[in-house]
Amino acid sequence: MRRYLFLGSVLIVLLAWFADTRCQAQSAPTKTITPLRVVIVGLVHGHVEGFFQQLLHNPQIEIVGIVEPDAQLASKYAAQYGFDRRLLSSNLEEMLTRARPQAVLVYTNTYDHRRVVEVCAHHGVHVMMEKPLAVSLEDALAIEKAAQLGRIQVLVNYETTWYASNHEVIAQAAAGKLGDLRKVVVHDGHEGPKEIGVGPEWLPWLTDPAQNGAGALFDFGCYGADLMTVLMHGQPPVSVTAVTQTDKPEIYPRVDDDATVILRYAKAQAVLMPSWNWSFARKDMEVYGQTGYAITVRRDDIRVRRQGAEEEQLSAKAIPAPNDNALAYFKAVVSGEIPPEGLSSLETNITVTEILDAARRSAVSGRTIQLSTK
Repeated sequence: MRRYLFLGSVLIVLLAWFADTRCQAQSAPTKTITPLRVVIVGLVHGHVEGFFQQLLHNPQIEIVGIVEPDAQLASKYAAQYGFDRRLLSSNLEEMLTRARPQAVLVYTNTYDHRRVVEVCAHHGVHVMMEKPLAVSLEDALAIEKAAQLGRIQVLVNYETTWYASNHEVIAQAAAGKLGDLRKVVVHDGHEGPKEIGVGPEWLPWLTDPAQNGAGALFDFGCYGADLMTVLMHGQPPVSVTAVTQTDKPEIYPRVDDDATVILRYAKAQAVLMPSWNWSFARKDMEVYGQTGYAITVRRDDIRVRRQGAEEEQLSAKAIPAPNDNALAYFKAVVSGEIPPEGLSSLETNITVTEILDAARRSAVSGRTIQLSTK
């Protein structure tokens, strides 16, 4: 009898604890997400479509304005994605004053990046732009100066920054699992912007050397330069040698559509292969060290071989939040949760622009360009 009384008492206590816990859980306040107030600047870069498709109704952001001087283009996007036309303006200064955003996402041509950053810096507004950072080293350094004076963050968004495969290879190299790096080969590009059907607002400036910096050399060479700069812990190359050509002059009469860039470091080399002439679109990297190699396979897998073992294909580890997507990363940097480091950072992309600028000069002169290492 005592045994049954004891068990009954225990059961009553457990039921009371469960009811109390459930009540606390139901009454616990839900954590509210404070959205980042964002202005979109420019609609001529086709990547803005991906933003609208995936993130227009993301609770992490609040779009408080859209700046686009082309009224017809702005109207097209308003109709297509159903946003309030009162958000539209053709004047960046006016929009920043009126909407008071915390940050700006830039989808202009590359030449306009400097002007946008300088205006935003004056208003203390942080900036994330689509790659590459700038059309010249001069513009990149002006962006850096403006960011410092305005005390703002400036980040550069690359599609491949959010590839788990790239993060895995970089991590393995940094941990010494491949030995000292000796050679890196990066392939980036597609069949060509016209061939894949980029929009009529995008193609004209993408194929304009003044607005884009070059053709495939800048459009896709920046990916490899970005990855190699991080693999080399920010160290710039000793020299840059580049060869560019135009295989389809009837389509791209003003810019290159194919390039090969060799970056020489003290004990390593990188070969970047940006092109608008690949049979199929590709963005992959091969990293070779003294004791092993790692090759990215699309977004999520890698092929690895180390001394004493056969090659194996592995799934890359998932990228932990907030480093797993551009918007979450941008918001975390702006709020001070994490420092601006790695592939998207301004410091890295100053070096990327230095590499691209030297590659352009090398291709024009037919000579190797020597760089002063930091």
